[in-house]
Amino acid sequence: MNKPIGLIYGSDTGMTEEITHNIVDEWSVGEIEVIEVSSASVSDFEKFDVLILGLSTWYDGDLQSDWESYYDEFKTIDFTGKTVAIFGLGDQYGYGEFFIDGVGMLAEVVLENGGNIIGYWSTEGYDFTESKAEIEGKNLFYGLAIDEDNQPELTQDRVKEWLVQLEKELSPVLSS
Repeated sequence: MNKPIGLIYGSDTGMTEEITHNIVDEWSVGEIEVIEVSSASVSDFEKFDVLILGLSTWYDGDLQSDWESYYDEFKTIDFTGKTVAIFGLGDQYGYGEFFIDGVGMLAEVVLENGGNIIGYWSTEGYDFTESKAEIEGKNLFYGLAIDEDNQPELTQDRVKEWLVQLEKELSPVLSS
């Protein structure tokens, strides 16, 4: 595949940025172009057929600040024909009723605007009350859930496993 994958993320404390660099380092199929959502435009989303979106969820289910600022514009993007994977950071114990809500909020827009989501992730191994990122009745999140506050020792393996899953799910898209 000649066309790079777009990885668009926002980070307040640097943790999401760290995970972003980890993803880029571990990725083995093609090239990833990284863009911070604080400097993103609609055309940045439009130029990629495959996107990875990254963010954290803050407080009572708030989007990371740069995603929060960009959210109204994000809702106008046409995702028809695009394949999107999402990863999110959250605190399952401190904010268990809002765990990685940002993933669900972005996924909802992508789906409403014609996109295809890949990289669903099992809810197994997490202890949370509820999440907008959880697909009802499926025991799956719309994307990778990372809890650096309570399970940092699991992050590296989760990222690697998710990337293997993405590469498998993307193989038909990447080879076309």
